[in-house]
Amino acid sequence: MINLTINGKNIQAPEGSTILEAARTNGIYIPTLCYDEAVEVYGACGLCVVEADGIPKLLRSCSAKVSEGMVINTESERVIQSRKIALELLMSAHDGDCVAPCQLNCPARTDCQGYVGLIANGEFEEALKLIKNKISLPASIGRVCPHPCEKACRRKNVEEPINIAQLKAFAADLDLNGDSYVPECSENTGKKIAIIGGGPAGLSAAFYLRQLGHTVTVYDMMEKMGGMLRYGIPQYRLPKEVLDKEIAIIEKTGVKMINGKKLGVDFTIESLKTENDAVIVAVGAWKSSSMRTPGEDLEGVYGGIDFLREVIQGNAPKIGEKVAICGGGNTAMDACRTAVRLGAKEVYVVYRRTRNEMPADEIEIEEAEEEGVIYKFLTNPISFNGENGKIKSMTLQLMELGEPDASGRRRPVAIEGKTEEIAVDSVIMAIGQKLVSEDVSELQLNKWGNIATDEDFFTTNIEGVFAIGDATNKGASIAIEAIGEADRCVKAVDSFLKGEALDTRVPYISKRNEDAIDYSDRKKESRLTAKVLPAEYRNKNFEEVSLGFSMEEAVKEANRCLECGCREYYKCRLLNVAQRYDIKPERFAGEMPQKYTHDDNAFIERNTAKCILCGLCVRACREVMDINAIGLMGRGFTTDVSPAFSLPLDKTNCNNCGLCVQLCPTGSLTSKANLKKQVPLDEEYKEETVEVEGKMAKVLVSRYGGKVLRVIPNDEISRGLGLSQEEWTYLFK
Repeated sequence: MINLTINGKNIQAPEGSTILEAARTNGIYIPTLCYDEAVEVYGACGLCVVEADGIPKLLRSCSAKVSEGMVINTESERVIQSRKIALELLMSAHDGDCVAPCQLNCPARTDCQGYVGLIANGEFEEALKLIKNKISLPASIGRVCPHPCEKACRRKNVEEPINIAQLKAFAADLDLNGDSYVPECSENTGKKIAIIGGGPAGLSAAFYLRQLGHTVTVYDMMEKMGGMLRYGIPQYRLPKEVLDKEIAIIEKTGVKMINGKKLGVDFTIESLKTENDAVIVAVGAWKSSSMRTPGEDLEGVYGGIDFLREVIQGNAPKIGEKVAICGGGNTAMDACRTAVRLGAKEVYVVYRRTRNEMPADEIEIEEAEEEGVIYKFLTNPISFNGENGKIKSMTLQLMELGEPDASGRRRPVAIEGKTEEIAVDSVIMAIGQKLVSEDVSELQLNKWGNIATDEDFFTTNIEGVFAIGDATNKGASIAIEAIGEADRCVKAVDSFLKGEALDTRVPYISKRNEDAIDYSDRKKESRLTAKVLPAEYRNKNFEEVSLGFSMEEAVKEANRCLECGCREYYKCRLLNVAQRYDIKPERFAGEMPQKYTHDDNAFIERNTAKCILCGLCVRACREVMDINAIGLMGRGFTTDVSPAFSLPLDKTNCNNCGLCVQLCPTGSLTSKANLKKQVPLDEEYKEETVEVEGKMAKVLVSRYGGKVLRVIPNDEISRGLGLSQEEWTYLFK
């Protein structure tokens, strides 16, 4: 046995063993991508280098042997710099997406590709569980989210993006209509957390903190939980029965909910702090923003949020026959469509830009128009005119579009001397909402009048008090943004309660160059949208407009997914090492040496663009299997792994053992078992007859690419034979 020291730890290793073997035996991590015990040492990746006292050059630990008294450092500054350069070179030629753009663009970082793929496979329950890892109220969010995920969906470069939001609602609705999934919670930690506000942020924080084993109580000032999902979204878009079911599931995890208790009246932040180990403030933004237009104080002029809340609570104001809504976002759409349903004969949407610049969802704009809403684009209110204290008309300044502003939209500019006056019975100002600052007087506010919080840790000026959602930093946003904040805040609170440091570093991921992606080989398939109630029927009531997806529609729509993100993300060794270091591959950016191509057979998919030329697949094929189906072809930057004579993989002597897939450290080689099925499995079964022990037995056989996947006995004879799946499969070889 040889005595040596690695990272200050005295160890022993057998004579003749390598530094890497000695380190691994003693639980010391040294990264490597090209090494495996099954094949000869190759030393291609350069990541296993270590520094040895008295030796001027870095040693490749996979090949360097141990010697008596050797002193090794596996994480010296010199070693780290060498590994970073090696990783940057590897990643500069690695053309692949670790994570799909849809997931990256979701504020909650929901695994959209994952659950869409599960729905495509008919695995609806698993899809729901995956969604609930990030979204506590998926049936509600699937109905109301403006789906930033779809804006990043690459399917739009073929024809239209995947209907991700509708698929989320589909999976969640199935769950609500059956035995609803209630996640298990960890053993009780003894820690207590109070959450002020039962909207999407507060409920989400409660849901995930409870799963971690903490005791959670949610306080809310309203009669029922739900926040703006309940009191700001009309019934025809989000039935409150759906929201109630989802909140009930959160309550089943053990979250205690107390309604009708208001901050500053029934309790203070400090009083809750004395009774709890942490407090989360998620009070939302319940005050309609002012337009600062003369006449706002007239009777008949309402704030958008105030108007919607009154209607939902059954106290709808008398708005008359002529109603104008100011604004172009989804709240404005909710207000105008609600006004139609309340019986208004003329409903105008006044917006200072054009239809193209409206931030509201296009489907909301279209459906409102179908219901009779009239759009007055390029107009801006400059005064609300009244008589005897009540609104009678509004004066509109005519506008034109100028240069783009900070948002990228063209700035509206007044046309001097051109105005228009329209008669109205009421006006609804739907231009935004903000925090009621008096409610949070104990906390420090920023210059915009919102709670000032640390953007990574969500801490406030009071230790142990955190804040999330519409009441913080930049103010009101979409519900999925608040849910994403809640998820990150849960990690911060949990670390605080445990007295642990929280790593907020954003880990490295590989992203493809969007401009270099070729979609010419993709078949065009139209996007499916859920059927809706006819406009002439729906505009007279508050029934839910969308009829949702059928099972067949959901599977068909999900199968349009391009699967941009890497299927090997969770086990990719290249990514695992890359995320340990602060690397910048763009330093070595250049033309990708390999073309982004797919080459596969019935069982293995090969993507040469993700290959880092570690050689493991080639060596395993040659040294372990003695087949030589693939090899390193070319020299220098043009080298790639390819079958001999560049034949397709299924034209070689490859026996589909899968060893190359198992050893591949990236997503370059993938087993087709990981790919989504193109048709439901039960549609692949065909009846066949086989002779066994002189008897003719009928069975159902499922094949994929010529391979027998499963055999099911289908008559009395076959069932009486009692053969195992392996025995049945052998009979059909």
